[in-house]
Amino acid sequence: MAETNDFFQSKIVKDFNEDIERYHLGPLWHAIPALMNHTPKPQAIPYLWKWELLHEKLMAASEIFTPDRGGERRAIYLQNPGLTGRQPWGWASTTHTLYAAVQLILPGETAPSHRHTQSALRFIMKGEGAYSIVQGERIFMEEGDFLTTPKGLWHGHSHPGDKPMIWMDCLDIPTIYAIGGTFFEPYPDKIEQPQMPDNYSARRYEGGMVRPISDRHAKVAPLGSFKWSQTAAALKGLSQYEPDPYDGFAVEFINPSNGKTANPNIASWMQKLPKGFHSKAHRHTHSVIYQIYKGSGYSVIDGVRFDWSEGDFLVIPNWALHEHVAEEESYLFSASDLPIMEKFELEREEAFEENGGHQRVTSHFEPLLP
Repeated sequence: MAETNDFFQSKIVKDFNEDIERYHLGPLWHAIPALMNHTPKPQAIPYLWKWELLHEKLMAASEIFTPDRGGERRAIYLQNPGLTGRQPWGWASTTHTLYAAVQLILPGETAPSHRHTQSALRFIMKGEGAYSIVQGERIFMEEGDFLTTPKGLWHGHSHPGDKPMIWMDCLDIPTIYAIGGTFFEPYPDKIEQPQMPDNYSARRYEGGMVRPISDRHAKVAPLGSFKWSQTAAALKGLSQYEPDPYDGFAVEFINPSNGKTANPNIASWMQKLPKGFHSKAHRHTHSVIYQIYKGSGYSVIDGVRFDWSEGDFLVIPNWALHEHVAEEESYLFSASDLPIMEKFELEREEAFEENGGHQRVTSHFEPLLP
């Protein structure tokens, strides 16, 4: 790969560069060192949002914004500080490729149905009583549930219950925006009406990892809701054995009709870290957004310590060294762009070999609080 040198700073080179730029042309000899790094150098940075901040701002938003006043959803997205230069709206980028948000729906509210070319997922953080309706199926949500809504499916939300409900949204908005593939369509009658029994897909899969024979052929979303009780049981079974040295006890949510990720462009995991567990450090090409479902501890990312507790969100950018320490038994939900990296055959992983596989902490991250 070409490297910069003193000649590139000479007057003759600068003059020529300025000359061709007038014709909307560019000097590869000058650009290639920045465009083709030896290893990934993402503009996204490691970051942590505290639950106290997110909850306060959501409650404040509930006094101002309602579904009846427009805006489709009462959602506050997590803007990575390293990507605010993207216009418009920082592309709503939590990582280079993924958007994450916290969404609140109050009793009696309805968020209208729509569909789009972005794939979406939801992880239920707090509350009960609300439902999503996806392709005519009402899916009632409980804490710890994971819901998937691949691209192109009608979906809306309504809350006939009596307690506020908060969940995490994750979509591939930055990816679809970057490649120019965005389409959005509102549902003509505000919210879709039921066309099948409530919680239909979850009931069809009450047996866990056995599937109805009609799903032998691949479907886009044969299972729309993964119940926390089944996820917890799977992690309990894994806990009888040795944890993975990097990820503890972890399971991946998959499409049971084809064995692939539940969402085509977003991988979703739930990890259990036993009290006192200290993972070894590694790095990989894909970026990860963590939601701390239960527990407390800290992660070290490129030498910086990030202390986390229940409700927090943590971002690990591409190719950042990271390790986790659980100060109590902890459950971490995560969404990543691993399927995107695998589709482009870009996924790599590298273990940290020094100091017994553990980084030295050089500083502590100080989160913003209300």
